[in-house]
Amino acid sequence: MSESKGLLRRLLGLKLLWGGVIAGIVLWGGFNTAVEATNKEAFCISCHEMKDNVFKEYSENTIHYTNRTGVRATCPDCHVPKEWGAKMIRKIQASRELYGKLTGSIDTREKFEAKRLQLAEREWARMKANDSLECRNCHSLESMDKEKQKPRAKKSHELAVKNNETCIDCHKGIAHHKPKGMKEEDE
Repeated sequence: MSESKGLLRRLLGLKLLWGGVIAGIVLWGGFNTAVEATNKEAFCISCHEMKDNVFKEYSENTIHYTNRTGVRATCPDCHVPKEWGAKMIRKIQASRELYGKLTGSIDTREKFEAKRLQLAEREWARMKANDSLECRNCHSLESMDKEKQKPRAKKSHELAVKNNETCIDCHKGIAHHKPKGMKEEDE
């Protein structure tokens, strides 16, 4: 009798172990599916605050939306790191944007414009801190053919290398309008 109880306990333990493994896989898969669903441009512009403001600007006349090569950078390409840890940190930071959506702090064009400089400065600081990581997923100062660049661009990129600058130091407003009230050194 005691031997059968021991066998039942082991079988129960194995069932619990396998149940835990399967539950973990399902939960992890569900979590990753949700994270990836929020990394789509359609998700980014699903609220009118983004669709009617920054997405509209980006899609009207920027090199990142329409260009001769047909390569398009989407919202997550520029605003969400590819590496898992950095991506999770960015997702947590983005919860402030959801808070803004829920509280209506940027739900009109006027409210958005009133907060635009603050939002832009926060994003510029993030990009500066990570050495414009998202830009560098596609662009690299080292791989640019400076001889094919216009003289001003060539000089600027050479100075950027020399001064250890990052993309966002010079390229604010490349995909979105610059906010009113920017400091002169940020322009």
